[in-house]
Amino acid sequence: MRLLPAALALLILSPDPARSETLKAGESRSHSVAAAPGDFIHGTFEGRGLRLHLVDGNGQSLRLLAKGERDTQEFMFVAGPRTPHTLKVETDQGGAYHLRLHRRIAKADQGITAAALSSPGLCALAAGGDVDDFWRQLRGPLVETEGVQPPLPAGQALLTFLWRGQHDTVWLFAAPSGNHDKMQRLGQSDVWFASYVVPTSTRLSYKIAPDVPELKLSAGERRRAILATAQRDPLNPRHFPDHVADIYDGESVVELPDAPRQDWVFRQPGIPAGTIERLRLSSPILGNQREIVLYRPAGYVPGAEGNGLLLLFDAEFYVDKADITALLDNLNHQRRIPSTAAIIVANPSTETRAAELPPNPAFLRFLDEELMPWAKGHGIAAAPPRTVVAGSSYGGLAAAQAGLTLPHWFGNVHSQSGSFWWAPSGAEPEWLTRQFAQRAKVPVRFHLEAGLFESGGKSILETTRHLRDVLMAKGYDVRHREYASGHDLAHWRSTLGTGLMDLIGYASPDSHSTSAVNR
Repeated sequence: MRLLPAALALLILSPDPARSETLKAGESRSHSVAAAPGDFIHGTFEGRGLRLHLVDGNGQSLRLLAKGERDTQEFMFVAGPRTPHTLKVETDQGGAYHLRLHRRIAKADQGITAAALSSPGLCALAAGGDVDDFWRQLRGPLVETEGVQPPLPAGQALLTFLWRGQHDTVWLFAAPSGNHDKMQRLGQSDVWFASYVVPTSTRLSYKIAPDVPELKLSAGERRRAILATAQRDPLNPRHFPDHVADIYDGESVVELPDAPRQDWVFRQPGIPAGTIERLRLSSPILGNQREIVLYRPAGYVPGAEGNGLLLLFDAEFYVDKADITALLDNLNHQRRIPSTAAIIVANPSTETRAAELPPNPAFLRFLDEELMPWAKGHGIAAAPPRTVVAGSSYGGLAAAQAGLTLPHWFGNVHSQSGSFWWAPSGAEPEWLTRQFAQRAKVPVRFHLEAGLFESGGKSILETTRHLRDVLMAKGYDVRHREYASGHDLAHWRSTLGTGLMDLIGYASPDSHSTSAVNR
């Protein structure tokens, strides 16, 4: 399903009269354009072999609008400061042409109007509604299923993010398009908005960034500059994590009515907490040291037959931000999984994460020769069929390679939005998927998931589907799920529980299906 911003229509004004002429070889003809600086002009030019130029008030050619390469060509331009402008037609060989201006939108009228809106609520506001009353009633993004034009099919809703204020630009960080999107201003009001048609099962976190600085830096650095002003939505009281330091900390969260349940995410009264031990582990193989979080559930008996084990990457996200130990406490206490301990691995820095988690032989040696034997020495171990290696993004990629390379430790892989597009410098994308295709099958089961908002080209959604197909063709046991979400820890913290129950749980949902999909 392709998810794009809701369509914005242009306000069509009375078109200018059409101009039709015939020129001899070498002749030219000019037509004036009634446009002020900043006006938007849209027209068509019919005349194969003839050229159409835009000329300013000083007689200087501004641009070539049509080359005559087709029978009919569309053109658009914004009038510059030196008016009046003219449209000059010229030809070397002669011929007839037809010139028509379809749209002329004055700069003052270029704000979004009610005719451009999909949201019934914004349409009513643009038609004269009370702006202050509109803001008073909001408690987050606007969710609409009725009155949307064109009508939405069942299971979909129009989700409109909103920002109040007078700014030059406002951006939506982590939009359902899978990108950072510029929000639109409603006329000259203080209402900024961005609308998306999404499934009613959507759950996502987001921020809003007013007045992002325009910097003379690389494209990647300019994109990251959105973090300079990105902040939680002041209209939305829901945020992740639960405890935040200021308006820039954490993300706002929106959940639509059919979002998957998160029963096991939050701490429940009366459920005993496991123990958490934070230790430092030095790695001669990697030449660094890092924190390792060891989790043991209440009543854990080291070496007991039937114990489970989770190896999870990115402790700074899953432990410190998502409080994943609450999920493990709940699943263990409710007997949804066997008595399962966890080894949760932190990253020394952002740079080491980017170097170690994408396929890296040294990191695999660290897992095989250092980490897993060290954890076993601390009484945390389980048989491979009850051991899960898991992670998200680069961590999901690392988990899959660990399953392929180290099946004597890991009999199960849970990849959350794995970066399967990755390849070494100069190689084709999806390097790891080709390794699975080329190597012999190993005794490992897989739970793959991705977000519907992670689509487009060699994206996480598409490359996860491709890995699924390759694994199934090789005969692997694969669970595959897709969710109406993006690259989002607020979502992953609950689906980690789904993966554990699918792979080592006592009552696994869809436990007999080869590919279970939740849209």
